[in-house]
Amino acid sequence: MNRTLAFLALCLPLLASAAQKPNILFIYTDDQSTRTVGCYEDAFDWVKTPNIDGLARQGVRFARAYIGSWCMPSRATMLTGHHQHGVESMRMEGQYPGSAYEPEQCPFWPSVFRRHGYVTAQIGKWHTGVDGGYGRDWDYQIIWNRPKYVKNSPNYYYDQMIEFNGGKPQLVKGYSTDNYTRWAVEFINGKGRDPRKPWYLWLCYGAVHGPFTPAKRHLGDYKDVKVPFPKDVYPPRPGKPKYVQKMEHWGPGKDGQPVERKVRELGPVGMKDIPGRPLRDWIQQYHEGVLAIDEGVGRVLKGLKDSGQDGNTLIVFTSDQGFAWGQHGFKSKVAPYHATVGAPLIIRPPAVKAGKTAGRLVRSPVSGVDLPPTFFAQAGLPLPWKMHGQDLSPLLADPKAKRNTPAMLVHTGKIYGSATEEIPSADDERLYHGPGVPWYVMLAEGQFKYVRNLIAGEVEELYDLKRDPEELKNLALQPRHAKRLKAYRQKAVEELRRTQAPFAASMPRPSTLK
Repeated sequence: MNRTLAFLALCLPLLASAAQKPNILFIYTDDQSTRTVGCYEDAFDWVKTPNIDGLARQGVRFARAYIGSWCMPSRATMLTGHHQHGVESMRMEGQYPGSAYEPEQCPFWPSVFRRHGYVTAQIGKWHTGVDGGYGRDWDYQIIWNRPKYVKNSPNYYYDQMIEFNGGKPQLVKGYSTDNYTRWAVEFINGKGRDPRKPWYLWLCYGAVHGPFTPAKRHLGDYKDVKVPFPKDVYPPRPGKPKYVQKMEHWGPGKDGQPVERKVRELGPVGMKDIPGRPLRDWIQQYHEGVLAIDEGVGRVLKGLKDSGQDGNTLIVFTSDQGFAWGQHGFKSKVAPYHATVGAPLIIRPPAVKAGKTAGRLVRSPVSGVDLPPTFFAQAGLPLPWKMHGQDLSPLLADPKAKRNTPAMLVHTGKIYGSATEEIPSADDERLYHGPGVPWYVMLAEGQFKYVRNLIAGEVEELYDLKRDPEELKNLALQPRHAKRLKAYRQKAVEELRRTQAPFAASMPRPSTLK
């Protein structure tokens, strides 16, 4: 009896401490641009996302969030707190999207939350190695493991091979966005977890990734909308790097409206170009795919409130990156422009603390590497290793707090960690990803954004996002901005050194470096 009492005396304070920690709900969508969320300034006036907009009214909205450049490195950053060049051992392996990593060299931080009393859960798309980490990183996991089931990897919306808690895959029918939402609500309501412990849930929607399939109930919801077209949908694009000059996914149709051109035999997830299909139709379809996401957000938030957990739950809504439809000629993500990679980011503190900064808009740019340190700070836990980002908590607690560091996004194609030490040459296909986008370093601070494309002799880019939010005028080519260009170039080099980028000392010389 005495031993039992001693054990309880030791354990009960630990359980009480864990119970006081906030739950964390991390909603993470796919290829979702800020243009698809009604509360963002660049959204079309016909966009309807009442649930996501409502979350923004309760929390803090970030105008410029650069979470990642494409699916896999964005997720690797979410799991490690590192830029792509710091994610050691992650690699492509076998047929795309096959990939692998060594857990000893590339630990994922949810395992640390587990050791500190959290129940960790992940539901939805998995895209970082065939090892999903169940039992090591996750207590509860329902995933569509794309790298592991390559033949099923195009099935973003229907007929997915799903693993339940590390078991054998099961073919699951139904619309994936709705399935993930239902499973998330079940977890919130107590399925698969100890109700005495706080929880962390990473809800990874596959929408609105290609093939951009809306739920059947939403087909045609935007059929009559009017779509303004980007100013630089067609070339020339003065001041842009050579690869952007060559972007010609769109051409003028018979009525003068942009239509798709055939530029490749096969695109992502087996999609084929549809010559002559109006850009307007693609934009309509893409936005209809977001409607089920917004409904899902509403159901999950309702589950929190109905279960009495809203007051103690931090909610984060973002996407792995955005997606461009015609801007700078693209039909893609990856490239270092707001139209291609800019993602929505909304953080709502636990409801009992949210009032002080409710509805706040933060215009200072932030990066994907900032989110893991923020989760640790909110949970009151020390960082398990040095992470590359900055804790955003002060911006959530004080309406006058400001960010004092730049935000950086580094794109190194399909290469990670120490393997990025040698930058491929311009004629090496490893230098490029997506529609020919080369490696780059992008840094944003204040109202300016700097881009260094890692190709010898290429131009640098510098944009004034306040005066030129569409990023049409490259100030790096104007002599009167030479001092500012030099300063931002140096800031980028310093950030690369701080984050120990293996290639920091060997970047090719740009044509604009005099």
